[in-house]
Amino acid sequence: MASFVGTLVEFYDFSIYGTAAALVFPKVFFPALGPSAAIVASFAVFGVAFVARPFGSILFGHFGDRLGRKRTLIATMMIMGLATVLVGVMPTTDQIGAAAPILIVLLRIMQGLAAGGEWAGAVLFTAENAPKAKRGVWSMLPSLGSATATTVANATFFITSLTMSTETFVTWGWRVPFIASLVLVAVGMWVRLSVDETAVFKKQLSRSSASRVPLVEAFKRQPRSILLATGTAIILFPFSYIGGAYLASYGTGTLKLDTTFVLGVGMLGGVALFLGIALTGALSDRFGRRRMIMIAMACAIVWSLVLFPIVDSKSLLAFGAAVVLSWFISGVVNGPIGAFLSELFPTRYRYTATGFCYAMGSVIGGAIPPLVAAAVIPASGGFTFGLMLAGLCVVSLVCISRLAETKNYDLDRDGNLGRSEVASVAVN
Repeated sequence: MASFVGTLVEFYDFSIYGTAAALVFPKVFFPALGPSAAIVASFAVFGVAFVARPFGSILFGHFGDRLGRKRTLIATMMIMGLATVLVGVMPTTDQIGAAAPILIVLLRIMQGLAAGGEWAGAVLFTAENAPKAKRGVWSMLPSLGSATATTVANATFFITSLTMSTETFVTWGWRVPFIASLVLVAVGMWVRLSVDETAVFKKQLSRSSASRVPLVEAFKRQPRSILLATGTAIILFPFSYIGGAYLASYGTGTLKLDTTFVLGVGMLGGVALFLGIALTGALSDRFGRRRMIMIAMACAIVWSLVLFPIVDSKSLLAFGAAVVLSWFISGVVNGPIGAFLSELFPTRYRYTATGFCYAMGSVIGGAIPPLVAAAVIPASGGFTFGLMLAGLCVVSLVCISRLAETKNYDLDRDGNLGRSEVASVAVN
């Protein structure tokens, strides 16, 4: 529950920025750039957080491996909550000029740093407390928290847009979801303060001292595993942020769909993400993490090539199906990944290595595609962008094919720090 609620709070805060970046921020923070350039600028700021995530994973991973998961996760939640509320009260460009977008960039960096430390810690909180046979089920809970956050974020904007005019929504209504996150942060902090440190981490400290510099030790012991795990993580992000932030902008801007309809479809997308995560997270305990992720990646390659031809039919049904299926595919890829990455690395640097791989994957798979889509699709068409998505899927598929299955690994292991590396080499 601590991991689920905490991740829900963190990624609610993270997700509402993506929705606002698609619907509002081009108008309130980049009005002088013109519609197309403003959208590109808005998504560029959206992508800044992904660039910050690896630094957050290193920073908070360092303290998570040295001081413990609990204290680190409390810190990430406080930072994320503060940054999100400040976005909600930020003056617009019309009010304070160029300072507004500059401050938004700084707050987005804060969100990225917090998100970089959040996911790995939340996953380890569940994985290190779970029985081996059910580790896939328990480790998917943080991802289910992020899926629930997607639905809640879209629902908040959906309700806000229903209860006020478009002009009012753009003027001040968009601020409500950001400020309302205070309630979720309060609940999340209460839950996290009520739980204890994981037994696996406490046992590690009892038998040896913490790693002095976890990042250095991780790269010294398992450089190849880190590289391949990062490549695997690339595919975790494109379809969620294309299905969410970019298609929201594409639907309201290019296709001229009603904002309320687009937000309603986004809510359904969050449900599809939840179901996809639950499906493959549970199945990974029986059939293995690697197999489930590879099947999902193969499906993602096909979907990449048909996504925009479907969207460009300009049918309401086609648009809704495109959003929902994109989210579902994102879910089936994400379901087993928490357990898979946790099992690759030993306790001494597990927080740092897991978070770094996930965060670096988010830079390539989460920051770049929405930004490139905003520039490439108007110029070359959606199919061209679909080819790029398919290429990312292929890269991830090749990377995970070079790693071994991990579901039978013990998290509470010491002295065999190269085990994942040996397994990776064995696949070769």
